[in-house]
Amino acid sequence: MKGDKKVIERLNEALFLELGAVNQYWVHYRLLEDWGYTKLAKKERAESIEEMHHADRLVARIIFLEGHPNLQTLAPLRIGQNVREVLEADLAGEYDARTAYKKSRDICHDAGDYVSMKLFEELLADEEGHIDFLETQLDLLEKIGEAKYGQLNADSANEAE
Repeated sequence: MKGDKKVIERLNEALFLELGAVNQYWVHYRLLEDWGYTKLAKKERAESIEEMHHADRLVARIIFLEGHPNLQTLAPLRIGQNVREVLEADLAGEYDARTAYKKSRDICHDAGDYVSMKLFEELLADEEGHIDFLETQLDLLEKIGEAKYGQLNADSANEAE
């Protein structure tokens, strides 16, 4: 089915963001794991995999609309140097995605592509869940400090893999 050019462009922009998020969350997962934040690391790993599923859905939709998915470029990575920076970097990426997906949803609506619009609404709901989690973590980190936050996010020695 031939899709609207603007819709395909927006789907590719979303793919650009999701591919960056996959890699950013994965690097953060490995860093947090190395720093001993094993529980938060597991969450970052799960987020990376979820973003990969988002990218897959976008690729499938682009192909269905007879477009060409661009997997050659991805959003620049924001890599944190400590736990606070990791959370802030991830939150910035989620804010970018939320802004883009709201605009994309409206473009799809105007083009009469309600399936792509629904896809953007579903992605938007996921990103807002990520935003809520990250804002909560940053608020908690601020309230209790990095040392206590680290204790909450570390497995005990006998639980570590």
